[in-house]
Amino acid sequence: MNDEKELTPEPSEENSASQKQPSLLRNYVSFVGLAIAAASLTSFVLLILIEYSSETQNPYTDLITYIFVPSVLVFGLFVMLVGALLERRRRRRTPGTAITPYPILDLNDRLGRRKFLTFVTLSFAFLFMSAFGSYRAFEYTESVAFCGMACHSVMKPEYVAYNASPHASVRCVECHVGGGAGAYVRSKFTGMRQLYGVVTGHYNRPINTPVTNMRSATETCQKCHWSEKYHGEKLKVFNHYAYDEQNTLNRTRLLIKVGGGNPNAGLVGGIHWHMNVANEVKFIASDEKRQVIPWVQMKDATGRVVEYTAKNSGLTVSQIGDSPKRTMDCTDCHNRPAHVYLSPNDAIDRSLDAGKLAVELPFIKAKAVEALAKPYTSTDEAVVAISDSIDDYYKTAHPQIYAGKPEMISAAVAEVQRVYQTYFFPEMKTDWSSHANNIGHFNAQGCFRCHDGQHVSRDGQVIRNECNVCHVTTEQTFEGKPVAIKDGKFQHPIDLGDRNTWQCAACHKADRPFKHPLNLGDISRFQCADCHSGSYEKVKF
Repeated sequence: MNDEKELTPEPSEENSASQKQPSLLRNYVSFVGLAIAAASLTSFVLLILIEYSSETQNPYTDLITYIFVPSVLVFGLFVMLVGALLERRRRRRTPGTAITPYPILDLNDRLGRRKFLTFVTLSFAFLFMSAFGSYRAFEYTESVAFCGMACHSVMKPEYVAYNASPHASVRCVECHVGGGAGAYVRSKFTGMRQLYGVVTGHYNRPINTPVTNMRSATETCQKCHWSEKYHGEKLKVFNHYAYDEQNTLNRTRLLIKVGGGNPNAGLVGGIHWHMNVANEVKFIASDEKRQVIPWVQMKDATGRVVEYTAKNSGLTVSQIGDSPKRTMDCTDCHNRPAHVYLSPNDAIDRSLDAGKLAVELPFIKAKAVEALAKPYTSTDEAVVAISDSIDDYYKTAHPQIYAGKPEMISAAVAEVQRVYQTYFFPEMKTDWSSHANNIGHFNAQGCFRCHDGQHVSRDGQVIRNECNVCHVTTEQTFEGKPVAIKDGKFQHPIDLGDRNTWQCAACHKADRPFKHPLNLGDISRFQCADCHSGSYEKVKF
């Protein structure tokens, strides 16, 4: 101790004067910055404790804890620094005022060592907290909760539909962002633009699809659904309930020809012929949603190239040459893999099939579809209207059931409301009709965008559209009775004659009980066969 005292230099008059000067932080600006920083730091610690002691996770808490509060803390420290610099400049301009010198590191000085150790300790603590907070911020911004709930009103349709989809265990970023720092930075810059749109209210209703900057299918879909899986056939059962009093079950069993995309895994053919590693399909879409495809080019494994043009497209050779062409991949058919909005008809069929709606309730299929299909301005309005319409119907039309089985009617109301809140979002103008699902061809064009019998090559070849190319019917019932199957082809219950030019959605409206394409007035007393009796030529639509 004595030696240390001897080695410690005596302070000069200049140093003494400087030391007597108040700290540069002693100003109103720095005080404000200090208050902001101290409050932010305290809030950060408290929020961390709350998060780790809470059993439930709130995405908005994470947003505040790891993004907002640290940003405020850094802002507070910056204000303190600005205040110190302003104070130093003020003292320089004030005559007779000594300027506090910059600190000198002298480890031989006891006070200097303490200050140095304090600075190092606080720096390590700050760096640790910054690293921890940055990691948690990165983790949070990559989470499903951030993508789906941070912009609640805008992303609600996508988020709700995602949670009801088979891909609910796949994080959004795995398809929409990609790996690596570059992809992350690009996504955040895009997110800033989207955040501005949400704050200012300038965003599309509904959200535009398809997403133009989506990662390629080879980087997303094929990470799990690799080409070796594309082979064989898959049995698919479709249970549809009629709009009659008994809610009659009509069943169709189809053997879907999944087909082969890899010749090493089986015969190449069927639906996934399109994704054969040796095949290449390119097309021109004349609309942003890629629902109208006037031109298709096919290149097979042998190198043969065939171009098909829609008969009424009006495209010239020069227009085809100048138009942008897209190489077909998984998402051109599976365009809604994680965000499916079911139509009223399909959604209620699922509910009836799962036993969530009582088949014993007369006309429940028709009344439920009718309630879902009405135009509503808000979800709250829809929930009330659905309850009133179903309740009033059974109260007036079936008073005995209304009085004897009120719990069954209440359960039906609750289920129809749940269906609406899962697949219909009037605030964002989003439902099954705003976002077509290209799988199949019942409620949307789907396969018929190309396989419509209208795309012809120069030598007269037509893109095939026979039913049996993609599936074989193994069972079919109508009005509860089996339908005779011929050559595995789907048999329409009513003879429509040559229906190769017809598409299912022309008559089968997915948003309401069947409505004839022509205004025939009250046709409830008629049977389809009264007009469609074997000769399609009798009736021209």
